[in-house]
Amino acid sequence: MSVAVTPPRRSARKAKGDGHLRRAEILEAAERIFIAEGYEGATIRKIADEVGVSSTALYMHFQDKSCILLEICEGTLKLLLERNREFASRPLDPVVRVRMMLEAYMRWGLQHPNAYQLVFSGPRIISAAPWPEGTADMGAQCYDIFRGVVREIAACARLRTGSADSAAQALWMSTHGVVALYASRPNFGWAPADELIQVTLDGLLNGLITD
Repeated sequence: MSVAVTPPRRSARKAKGDGHLRRAEILEAAERIFIAEGYEGATIRKIADEVGVSSTALYMHFQDKSCILLEICEGTLKLLLERNREFASRPLDPVVRVRMMLEAYMRWGLQHPNAYQLVFSGPRIISAAPWPEGTADMGAQCYDIFRGVVREIAACARLRTGSADSAAQALWMSTHGVVALYASRPNFGWAPADELIQVTLDGLLNGLITD
């Protein structure tokens, strides 16, 4: 699987279409431009040109670019939160559930490198509107659910080293590093994504957790 950050491209001006489809196009275009040109370099006009609509038409969907950024972040966190909740609730061995959460996290990041970098890899943009409390809380909940399952493993005395909290942080940080480097260095000679994901998870879980 080849993953690369898609550069901005200018589209031909489009006719008026379905609102929800046009909104999705705006979000996808904004992701690319935020990564390629930075938040400060991105403008409503550039995003509108990328989608192929007028700036006036874009303002019918979003008040400003900070609203676009917020919706991208909220959509990413909501999806990951839903997945973590679903995996955590399954009646399976906690090690299996931890692996499922980490694998889903990595696969989503590799398939959506622009959104991933906006939410998890870049510094919080000072000039953008601050995240509402509910949005920030979704990010905390994603991690808390994951940490809770790691604590189940620790409660069974199955950690080879460290505490439940340090193990959860090491697992999360390690998988984040794989996704962040894969997305930000697309021209490096990476192993196939499927193989890289499996080797990473095997190494982490076999190193930290006993049978």
